[in-house]
Amino acid sequence: MKKLEAKDLSSSYKDEIIIRDVSLILKPKEILGILGPNGSGKTTLLRTLSRVLKPKKGVVLIDGKDLYKINPKDVAKKLAVLPQIQNPLFNFKTYEVVLMGRNPHLKGLQFEGERDLKVVREAMEATNTWHLAERNLNELSGGEMQRVFLARALAQEPEVLLLDEPTAHLDISYQIEIMELIKRLCREKSLAVATVFHDFNLASRYCDNILLMKDGKIQSFGKVEQVLNPKNIKEVFKVDVLVKKHPFTNSLYVVPIKVKVDQRANQREVGKRVHIICGASTGSKLIGELKDLGFELSAGVINLLDSDYEFAKDYNMDLVIEAPFSPITDSSYKTNLNFIEKADFVVMTSIPFGKGNLLNLDSALEALKMGKKLLVIDNPPIEERDFTGGEAKRKYYELKARGALFLKSYEECLEWFKNT
Repeated sequence: MKKLEAKDLSSSYKDEIIIRDVSLILKPKEILGILGPNGSGKTTLLRTLSRVLKPKKGVVLIDGKDLYKINPKDVAKKLAVLPQIQNPLFNFKTYEVVLMGRNPHLKGLQFEGERDLKVVREAMEATNTWHLAERNLNELSGGEMQRVFLARALAQEPEVLLLDEPTAHLDISYQIEIMELIKRLCREKSLAVATVFHDFNLASRYCDNILLMKDGKIQSFGKVEQVLNPKNIKEVFKVDVLVKKHPFTNSLYVVPIKVKVDQRANQREVGKRVHIICGASTGSKLIGELKDLGFELSAGVINLLDSDYEFAKDYNMDLVIEAPFSPITDSSYKTNLNFIEKADFVVMTSIPFGKGNLLNLDSALEALKMGKKLLVIDNPPIEERDFTGGEAKRKYYELKARGALFLKSYEECLEWFKNT
């Protein structure tokens, strides 16, 4: 069943065409994510779908009827819009703000009845804002305010919900809270939802379908796995990315690969190559220093949210990335071994070891089997960093037995490289 359909939409501001020949379908219990670079037409599309901007060409249908031929009040009973979070112009109480969502259902100067008040309470309870009912709007946090505006939209009892970057300017905890809420309400209330995103990873986690826009046109439209691939993202955003599947959430996640803006500006005499097995902030101390010494660098396996990754990504070095809070996969382990094989030296920093990253120790053992010079920084000692019930400690001693060079500090490691 189609709730909202756009056919061959073209819209403009004055004489400038912003979106061209856009067609899409929104269905109940599905979330459509709209992605694209700035100026690609995402907000213009949303304004056209919400009856704010009349199209130059094409038609928007809701339940099979032309949206622009329906009385505006009747449209508001079927379709609600949540704009980007804004500072409120008037300091109403939150209950009054949500109550405004009932206006489409009232006639003339009619006051709200028992059913209206019941719907408002249900909307506020569904968005966890009922306890804020007597609070003034300007007393709320960004996440609380966004939930209040979502409650107002739900109070309209819409069939279609359009959102323009609902998580913009919110902390990550609020972003997840808002999107979990939208997803739950979409399923429970059979809403057809379209939302503009800037964040690939939020979109891939919460959307059923993705519409990718470029220069006012649809570049790709379909299921998340079909649309979010390196080729499409490169064509639209001009950036190289890795696209992998998160082993816990089973959703895709996108990792941008740093582009060398001007390789000539960073040219050095080609030196030896060092691969750093690191994580948990233990590699950052070495990366900058070794780069300054003229070594080519690679590192892995590092989780995406690890501070070592945040530091290393700015150094134009090869990295093996794993999903946040995830164990090392076979694919990442093999890539790590490939980088080790290319290296002249391998360093393993004082990583804390759990079951999820034990394969980094296996990589170090394989480096020795390849005949690589392996330097191991053992401070603090492995006994203080082993959370595997002794398995990491056993493999550590095997490294020493096979000839790895154990060092007591990062300074000692750097001194070794300076004299190499």
